[in-house]
Amino acid sequence: MEPKWLEWAKSLQAIAQNGLTYAVNEFDVERYNQIRNISAEIMASNSDGDFEFIKELFKNVDGYATPKVDVRGVVFKDNKILLVKEKIDGGWTLPGGWADPNEIPSESVEREVFEESGFIVKSKKILAVYDRAKQGHKPPFPFHVYKLIFLCDLQGGKKTISNETDDVDFFEEDKIPELSHSRVIKSQIKRVFEFYRNPGLPADFD
Repeated sequence: MEPKWLEWAKSLQAIAQNGLTYAVNEFDVERYNQIRNISAEIMASNSDGDFEFIKELFKNVDGYATPKVDVRGVVFKDNKILLVKEKIDGGWTLPGGWADPNEIPSESVEREVFEESGFIVKSKKILAVYDRAKQGHKPPFPFHVYKLIFLCDLQGGKKTISNETDDVDFFEEDKIPELSHSRVIKSQIKRVFEFYRNPGLPADFD
């Protein structure tokens, strides 16, 4: 579970963002900007984040506040799971990333898997819809995130690194390397292996 201070800060940020989307009175705009700055101050003072960086991050997000969508692809081959090694932190993860506008979710995950691993896949089934804040990911994230995890069939392609990944491989369940905990955690890897062994299981949510 995320700490309460982060939950409060994200709520303040959402209130400010929504207020700025619809406010027309200059005094209301000023107040919502103040609320947004308070949210940034809370996050910066309780983490290693820089206040100015967080403030600018929030300023670059407009429109009604909704959760961001992270898609992840689960690909098995010979009882092994496909993982990619992130350049940014050196940890391994299910290939994936942010869903893009004008793409349906299955297209987003297929694109992400190909871009990060070089393998061509076809989405087969939704395995889970997770709220990142409830899963135990570290470090905490300044925005609310839903994680969509898809089972994908391997269609072709070959191992290829990208500008975000510097290694690609398949791993047995008992030989999972150090994970990029911001993106995937051990309990999720364990769970997708359970889905693999028991394809009739219903999708997880929340």
